[in-house]
Amino acid sequence: MIKRIGILTSGGDCSGLNAVIESVVKTANENGIEVYGFKMGYDGLYSNDYMVLDSKNTDLIGEKGGSILGNSNKTNLFNYITVQSDGSIKKIDVHEKALENLKKDEIDAMVIVGGDGSMTSARDFMRAGVNVVCVPKTIDNDVPSTDQSFGYATAVDRIRDALRAIRTTGESHNRIMILEVMGRGAGWLALEGGLSACADAILIPEIEYDIVKLREFLIERYKKGEKSTILCVSEGAKPRGGEITAQINHKYPDSVKLGGVGALLAKELEDLVAPVTGQEVRSTNLAYIQRGGDTNSFDIVLGYKYGSSAVRAILDNEFGKMVSLRGNKIKLVDLVDVVGDGPTGETSKGGRHNVTQDSDLLIAAKAMGIYFGD
Repeated sequence: MIKRIGILTSGGDCSGLNAVIESVVKTANENGIEVYGFKMGYDGLYSNDYMVLDSKNTDLIGEKGGSILGNSNKTNLFNYITVQSDGSIKKIDVHEKALENLKKDEIDAMVIVGGDGSMTSARDFMRAGVNVVCVPKTIDNDVPSTDQSFGYATAVDRIRDALRAIRTTGESHNRIMILEVMGRGAGWLALEGGLSACADAILIPEIEYDIVKLREFLIERYKKGEKSTILCVSEGAKPRGGEITAQINHKYPDSVKLGGVGALLAKELEDLVAPVTGQEVRSTNLAYIQRGGDTNSFDIVLGYKYGSSAVRAILDNEFGKMVSLRGNKIKLVDLVDVVGDGPTGETSKGGRHNVTQDSDLLIAAKAMGIYFGD
């Protein structure tokens, strides 16, 4: 019999996390189950830092951004990063400490809310005997085996608002305006955000852009009397035959940090286009604004559905699963189908939910005349 469950929110923050927490707590309490919330992701599981969650501290938190439990994207307890006295980095396995804490706290099952790295650790804890159910969390919408993750719809709203705002500045100054958005290796945010605001061009990781053709597109627009152009650019976009713009930091489990393509593209385009059109090119990186702030109604409801479904999976002894949105239905999928069956401690993917050429969003955007740099 399930008497007590734990929950943690791992990886980066995003809108909808508190909706999941609220739903997990209320659904569990309705079934006579206690809920312990471990703070700062897997760090809380390691240090046994938790709070007892109930209706008093979770009621009506669903619309609030962030997570009342906190987030950490720096911790993999099976490959724990430690900095030595000489500055070198050493990785050690400390997951046994977490297992001791779960046993001491009498936790019967865990709800892990996170992306591919967090769910890889959940899979490894499953291998170690922990009953786990996962909830997909990422604004990038790149988790496989689900149509959509919570937080994505709110981030798209942020992008649309930002594009509409910079359009007026671009029109006032006859400028080319670039908005860089998140997404890593998947272009959903740039695609749907750009489409919703009728951007003139969208650059995504799935379609490498040709800088020469992009230059020709911008000059041709200017000659036709379009004095301003709006580009929505994914952080993972890259030129044909080129590389993504990224920094490497080995102090994080995921050492590749994307970002900066918008600024580099702005400089390159101004050098290429300004001699012909006289236009200035300006870049804005929307960055963490996409992940913060109040949650929209779609993501609140989706978070509620995910949270309650995770608890129902636990009640049904459906462990080693991830709750998934397929069409309008919540389904359960095997965790290994999401993150793969790779080595313990190594972050892995069973695949990635990417934009494909037959995507309805991409087809609609192209039909409306939006340019994709190819």
